[in-house]
Amino acid sequence: MTSVANVNHPQVRRAIRALSLPGLIRLVSEIDDNGPISRRRGSLQNTFDDLALPQLRHALDRARDFGVVSCDEHELVRYRLTPSGEDLASVYDTAARWARAHQYPTAASDFVTRVQRTLKLLGQVPADVRDADRMGESAGLLVDRGVVLSTDAVFALGGPQAALAEWLQANPQVLPHVASRAGDAEDGMERAA
Repeated sequence: MTSVANVNHPQVRRAIRALSLPGLIRLVSEIDDNGPISRRRGSLQNTFDDLALPQLRHALDRARDFGVVSCDEHELVRYRLTPSGEDLASVYDTAARWARAHQYPTAASDFVTRVQRTLKLLGQVPADVRDADRMGESAGLLVDRGVVLSTDAVFALGGPQAALAEWLQANPQVLPHVASRAGDAEDGMERAA
């Protein structure tokens, strides 16, 4: 398995992109916040009315591939998080808390955007920059779209990075799935603004 400490490794970056899909974040977070989705709650489309049907299908496919959601069309409870899915929800919560605390990317960003942009940032900020900030050698870090993160914010990225690394190490089944789908254009349909 690829070392997750090396977030600049192409396979790990692809995993981060796959875990950053808005539909997947919404699906995992919705089930984590509100419990399993049953047949009685109506169609998935009604639960996720902010997602287009192709996005929702893609999120479900990815969730099943990654082993984070169990699906049973014949049971009363149709979709539930697996233990791995519950852990991924914690990773998302950790990323969103960091983003909220540091107003990244903006103070008014929504949950999905906060998670996406924080995960993306983890794949961009080199470890030696985070290490230098821990030593007090930098006043901040310029990241995408001209946002400057304070030394405290860069240092605090260790929390989301550790949560993500731990999840990837506990879920090595994700890396082969993203490697086999590396060229899929379908992931492009879910890029966030």
